[in-house]
Amino acid sequence: MEDVTIILSVYKRIYSFEEQYAAIKRQTYPHIRTVIWINKADNVNVSEEILNNKESVYSETNHGVWGRFRLAENYKSKYICIIDDDTIPGSKWIENCINTIEKYPGVITTRGVVAKYGFDHLYPLPASYDAYGWANPKNSVTQVDMGCHSWFFERKLLEDFWAYAPKEPPMNYGEDMHLSYVAQKNNLGTYVAPHPLDDIEMWGSDPKKGNEYGSDENAISWSLEASRGMNKYWNYLRSHNFTILSEI
Repeated sequence: MEDVTIILSVYKRIYSFEEQYAAIKRQTYPHIRTVIWINKADNVNVSEEILNNKESVYSETNHGVWGRFRLAENYKSKYICIIDDDTIPGSKWIENCINTIEKYPGVITTRGVVAKYGFDHLYPLPASYDAYGWANPKNSVTQVDMGCHSWFFERKLLEDFWAYAPKEPPMNYGEDMHLSYVAQKNNLGTYVAPHPLDDIEMWGSDPKKGNEYGSDENAISWSLEASRGMNKYWNYLRSHNFTILSEI
């Protein structure tokens, strides 16, 4: 069995972390190393238990969402899994990712976006895409244009991730679409793993918690600045030959 390094983040949603961490400890896949990245946020009290965890990495500086991918470079496992702090996976999620990536190499995710031809320039407006995964579950693998909330991929993708990254990456957006862009450059796809209705333990995100945490006051999606930034970076990638499925 191949090793997997999971990167979890402690930022503003300290209230969801214990639940997420417990979900990772319940994973059925045995070869997991869990790294807790404490990305400094004001007015958030981090417990001594988290601070003293041997796999905790503490930063006094906020490195934003891209920083998780820089941290991942320090670990030599074949696979990396980076999970947003509003995402509570089922106990079989990593096992599901392993089984999926063996047949569909690339980026495996729990929520995927398929851009609508002629409207994709409006992303992230809801009218610009269809979503698949925990909010629109299917029993089979679904290829998508980009993944959100949880990313499972081979560590070797990180080299090109940074080779093609902006010199100054955005703080709070763009890392998700950039990873799929880099995968495409390596002739790989982005795929939503199966989310069977009869086995929610295979899902990458608990749908109730995903809706609750993903729409709370700490959601980046509520930020107009972030939404404009997502649109700008999406169109930047499109201008650099990022091909969407509806064009193939």
